[in-house]
Amino acid sequence: MIKSLYIKDFALIDELDVQFEHGLNIMTGQTGAGKSIIIGALNMILGERADTDVIRQGADKAIAEATIHTGKNELLESLLTENAVDYSEELILRREIRQSASRAFINDTPVNISVLKEVGDQLVDLHGQHDHQMLLKDENHLGVIDQFDSVQPILEEYQKEYYNMSSLQKEMRDLLRREKELKEKTELYQFQVKELETAQLNTDEEVELESEMNLLDNAEDLDQKASAISDIGNGDDVSLIEMLNTIKLNLEDMARIEPEFQSYLEEVTTARISIQEAVQFAERYRDRIEFNPKRLETLRQRQSELNRLQKKYQRNIPELISYYNEIKAELSIAENFDLEIERIQKKIDAQAEVLKAKSVKLHNHRVSVGNQLSDDIVAALKNLGIENGQFRVDVNWMKSDKGWISVDGAPIDCTVDGCDDVRFYISTNKGEEPKPLAKIASGGEISRVMLSLKSILAKEHHLPVMIFDEIDTGISGNISEKVGREMRKLSEYCQIVAITHQPQIASQAHKHYRVEKIEEGDRTITRIVSLSDEEHIREVASLMSGEEITDSALISARELIDRGSMKN
Repeated sequence: MIKSLYIKDFALIDELDVQFEHGLNIMTGQTGAGKSIIIGALNMILGERADTDVIRQGADKAIAEATIHTGKNELLESLLTENAVDYSEELILRREIRQSASRAFINDTPVNISVLKEVGDQLVDLHGQHDHQMLLKDENHLGVIDQFDSVQPILEEYQKEYYNMSSLQKEMRDLLRREKELKEKTELYQFQVKELETAQLNTDEEVELESEMNLLDNAEDLDQKASAISDIGNGDDVSLIEMLNTIKLNLEDMARIEPEFQSYLEEVTTARISIQEAVQFAERYRDRIEFNPKRLETLRQRQSELNRLQKKYQRNIPELISYYNEIKAELSIAENFDLEIERIQKKIDAQAEVLKAKSVKLHNHRVSVGNQLSDDIVAALKNLGIENGQFRVDVNWMKSDKGWISVDGAPIDCTVDGCDDVRFYISTNKGEEPKPLAKIASGGEISRVMLSLKSILAKEHHLPVMIFDEIDTGISGNISEKVGREMRKLSEYCQIVAITHQPQIASQAHKHYRVEKIEEGDRTITRIVSLSDEEHIREVASLMSGEEITDSALISARELIDRGSMKN
């Protein structure tokens, strides 16, 4: 249950602190007093979107905080532990809205808004003024059925196989797309493979080509310089080698007399050997020099071809070789597409049988839940003044020419939520056939259907708290009293916080609060007042007669409250 609610600097609320009680908590007040502002703050605490417009003028931030007693809740404990929040059976949910950012806390630990919302969804069901419209849209009816706990594990089984089938279908689509693309490119790829095969590309060829062309291009210069070295080393008139030999011999003689010449002798000896080896290499190298203009021209043509290919494909040689291998592999795949398609199709056919079994199981269970829901709503509607009401939940297969599975020979469409189309039908008058909810139900009837659904789901999910923001739309008089009794009865299963304008509903309150707007200085503020038993009677009387509370209104209010207490 919500034990307390604290709101500060939120819209018209300066500062508000209210303690709620077990059972049915009713809030009443004039239109515009700020009841919906309180609901908006609760929505914000539960993780809904909040605008900076809610910050009270002149304030830095808006704060909304609720202390909620949860009882032992293993699912909630697991969720909080996963998000590094200390778990206790009493949680403080807090939201702060600043101009720059929004922050959320659980037990003073910062959390993401998504975590706050997930926690809030497990604790509170908040029915807003516009939620009636949800029932009028057929696409929302499936979600109502799937809120039942018994449906969830079967739906999860189905979804597991749905995702497996979805993956196979994607694999098939990708393969068919590639087949189409390859068919369009096959001729081009075949030409490119042939062109690149003919080129006989080699990763190191460019370097080797440059090296050989460099030698051939400079053969004459190399020969001239090698000849010059040979002439200097072994010239007929002056021979460098002979000069070095003479120097060496003289140094040997001098070193025997003066040891200081020994180091120079060693250096000259080394230089003579190196120069002699260089001269000899130059002489041998001349024999290897190739004067081959024809070969040079061939190499230049090859280089030109390689440059052309690189420019054409916008790739260097290693990339061209890789590209060649890729398109060759693609052509190989293209030749085996039929086999690959056949292989995946067999997987799809097998998965379709698995998916069908899960779909049928889910469909049958939804039919069963729908039948039970129909009976429960009819019984609830009878308590709410629709004596001869009929309610029917139709669960039909979604047929489609492109369906993944087949049931009774008809192709059936599959979505992540199953293969069923769920529609609600209602008849509120004796002798009339049920028709679509949106076409026949009045606002008051929709309110009673919604309350019936909420009552059934509250017992199903054991939610600690339900909040109703004017669920009594479109009803009055005797029916309002029945709705009030139903809400009081529902409060035996969970705490209810409700806003109403109906005295018959307000009279059923275990605890009554009045929301009022007052002026303090030059500011208007909203506050909430916890009413005593006597104030409760006067507030119900004011709902009956307006601002001027008559004696008869007070008597009627007391009777209404006493009658409600006796029946509950």
